[in-house]
Amino acid sequence: MLCAHDASAVRAAEESAARTSSWDDLMQQAAAALADVLLAELPAGRTPVVLVGPGNNGGDALFAAARLRERGLPVNVCLLEPDRAHAAGLAAARAAGAGEVDEPHGHAVVVDGVLGIGARPGLTGRAAAWAEWQVQARPFTVAVDVPSGIGVDDGTAPGSHLVADRTVTFGTYKPGLLLGPAADAAGTVTLAPIGLGPHLGAPVVETLTIHDHDLLAPAVPHGHAHKYTRGVLGIRAGSAGYPGAAHLAVAGGQSGPAGYVRFVGHPDVAQQVVLRAPEVVAGRGRVQAWVVGPGGGDDTDVHVAEARADELPTVLDATALQHLPDRLRVHDVMTPHAGELATLLDVDREAVEADPWGHARRAADHWGATVLLKGHRTLVVSPGRPARVNLSGTAWLGTAGSGDVLSGFVGALLASGLDPLDAASVGAFLHGAAGVRANPGGPVTATAVAAALPGVVADFLAGRLSGERDW
Repeated sequence: MLCAHDASAVRAAEESAARTSSWDDLMQQAAAALADVLLAELPAGRTPVVLVGPGNNGGDALFAAARLRERGLPVNVCLLEPDRAHAAGLAAARAAGAGEVDEPHGHAVVVDGVLGIGARPGLTGRAAAWAEWQVQARPFTVAVDVPSGIGVDDGTAPGSHLVADRTVTFGTYKPGLLLGPAADAAGTVTLAPIGLGPHLGAPVVETLTIHDHDLLAPAVPHGHAHKYTRGVLGIRAGSAGYPGAAHLAVAGGQSGPAGYVRFVGHPDVAQQVVLRAPEVVAGRGRVQAWVVGPGGGDDTDVHVAEARADELPTVLDATALQHLPDRLRVHDVMTPHAGELATLLDVDREAVEADPWGHARRAADHWGATVLLKGHRTLVVSPGRPARVNLSGTAWLGTAGSGDVLSGFVGALLASGLDPLDAASVGAFLHGAAGVRANPGGPVTATAVAAALPGVVADFLAGRLSGERDW
C-alpha cells in the first residue's frame, strides 16, 4: 500500500532521522531527488524558474537549482521574500550561477518551492498572484513536496493554490497528495525516500496497489471448500420501478468470492433474477452478509429492519440510506455518494465535495460503521483505522447501475470473511480496475463491469494486474 502521514508525523520523523544523520543530509537527499526528476522531466531548451518561499521547502528547491546549474542547465530563481529565503540554499544557488528574477512571467517551466507541509491552505499576496499567472500561462510545473496552497493534511483546496504536472514528495506521501480535491493539483507524484521510513508511525491515509492481493487472501477458497464455507450473500434489492438494480447487485455479488447468492425482494423481480441467473436462490435463508437498498421501493424500511435483525455484516446502499437507525454496527458498510452523504449529514453537496474525508469521518464516527464514499477518489473510512482512498477506475464508471454492482461485490467480500475496511477498499479497487478493463478509454455499462470483475479478481490474486493496462 501507499501510505500517507500528516505534517506532524513527518516533522517528528525528520527530527528523529536528523539525530542519526543531520538536517543538512536530509535536505541534500531531497534536493538530489528533486534535481534528478527535473533533469528527466524538463523540456529541452527551456529555462526553469524556481519559485522560492521561506523555510526548508524553499531550501530544497534552491539546492536543487544549484545542482541543475552544476550540470550545465540554465535556471532562474524568484524569491517570494528575499530576507527569509533559506540562507545556505540561496548561497549555493548563487555560487552555482543561478539567475535571479523578480517575477516568473515569461517562463514556460516552473519549480514550485513556495510553501511546504507546515503552511496553511490558501495562498495570499504575491504567491496568490503567481497562482493566478499560472492559471493563465499554464507553464509546466514541478512541485516540491506538495503543491503550494493545498490542504496538506486533509486534502482540501479551499483557496488559491498552485497546480503541478508532477510532484516530488519526500519520505512519505502526504494526505493531500492522495485525497481529493487537493490531489487533483498534484499531477503525477514521485516518492523520493530520504530515510524517514524507520521513523514514521502509522499512516493516516492508505491506498491499495496491484501488489496488495494478500488482503483478498481470506476470501480465497482452499482445499475442501464448498458453497457454504465460501459464504452466502443475501441481497434485498430492486422494486417494480427499478428491477434492473436487483439484477446488477446480484451480478456484482456473483462476481465475487461468495459461494452463492440468495435474493429477497418483489416476487416479480425475484422471478426475473432467477431466470437471468439460475444459480441464485430466491427466498430467505441463512446468509453470512446482506446487501440492502439498491433500487429499493416503499418496503425498503422493512428490508433494512429484517436484515439488521440477523445481526450480520450489511451493506446499506441507495434507498437503505434513507432508513438508517441512530447507530449501526461496526461490521456494517454504508455506500453513499456525495449527494446522499450530504443529505445524511444535513449539509450541502458542495461541502462534502470540498472536504470528502472530513465528512466521511463524521459519518463513520456518528454511525459507528464503515463509510464507502463513492466519487472521483472513492474513500473508505472506518472508525479508528487509517482511511483508504481508491485510485483505480475511470470517469466512465459514472454510469447508471455501477454503484449497484459495487454494493453486490462488496457484500460478497463481506460474506467471504473480509472485514469491512478490507471488503470496501478491495471492492472499490477491483471495481475500478474492472471498469477500465471493460472498455479501456471508452464508455462502459454496469453489466460490462460486472462481467469483467471475475477476470480482474483472478489477475489481482495472481499478480497479473497492471497499472497501465487496468487503470
